[in-house]
Amino acid sequence: MDGSGNTAADLAPHELRVLVAVGRERGFSAAAVALGTTQSAVSHSVRRSERKLGAVLFERGRTGAVPTPAGERALGYARRVLRLLEVMAAEVRATRADAPAVPAGPLRIAAFRSAALHLLPRALGRLAERHPEVVPEVRIVREVGRGTAGEVLDGRADLAIATLGTTSPVPPELVGGVLLEEGYALVHPAGHPAPRTLPLVDWTENCTSYTREWWAGQEWLPPATVEAEDDGAVLSMVGTGFGMAVMPELSLVGAPPSVRITDLGPDRPTRSVGYVTTPELASSPAVRALIRELRAVAG
Repeated sequence: MDGSGNTAADLAPHELRVLVAVGRERGFSAAAVALGTTQSAVSHSVRRSERKLGAVLFERGRTGAVPTPAGERALGYARRVLRLLEVMAAEVRATRADAPAVPAGPLRIAAFRSAALHLLPRALGRLAERHPEVVPEVRIVREVGRGTAGEVLDGRADLAIATLGTTSPVPPELVGGVLLEEGYALVHPAGHPAPRTLPLVDWTENCTSYTREWWAGQEWLPPATVEAEDDGAVLSMVGTGFGMAVMPELSLVGAPPSVRITDLGPDRPTRSVGYVTTPELASSPAVRALIRELRAVAG
């Protein structure tokens, strides 16, 4: 609370839009151009928001404005609040007095590569047939660090398809559920007489998998000698005879004939693929409709 009695609850939507613009443009002048206002108006709005929140949100410097840790947190909430206002307006417009809200409007989705390629398209096809008023906006996000769930936390996505597990649970601020359990398999060049003697090829997203305990117990698996950018690059390397890999099932959909997929047996590692969203957006008709379709294609 500042000296005027204002609190964070008094932050107005236009103040949130200013914060988001500064965070996006990394500067007060650039944010002013994007918003069609003046640099002094942007500076004044940010200072007012900082007083209300009781924290410095941006480090000012010659190179622009960089969010502080408190600023990053505030920006995530600001994006989420602004998105809720958009959803509220769309749902109110789409609701008739005698009917429930109809799924409509933009639906922002974050997904890791293999899910975006092999799981999401079928769900979006079904969604388009049933609810053509919904307009999906899909971003592919690497499942490292905060991954796809971080996009929802930061207000950049309404729903994310994420890997879930003991080391990557649903963040406490979000809600979600498991869509499918996928197993891992050994992938190697077709026709190779001794594939387990080949070098191991891996990629960063796989390296952060919670199957590491299983990997550590496999004496035949050497340390990875090559780390590729993504699972598609791994498959390409394996197909040319460069090495072997241990990969999850979604990454192996549509694998080329130059590779052979070998089951790792009943003790093979698995990972859970699910969805996460905010508690508020979980009740949105568009989000609920997509979750239904994701469950249908995953089941």
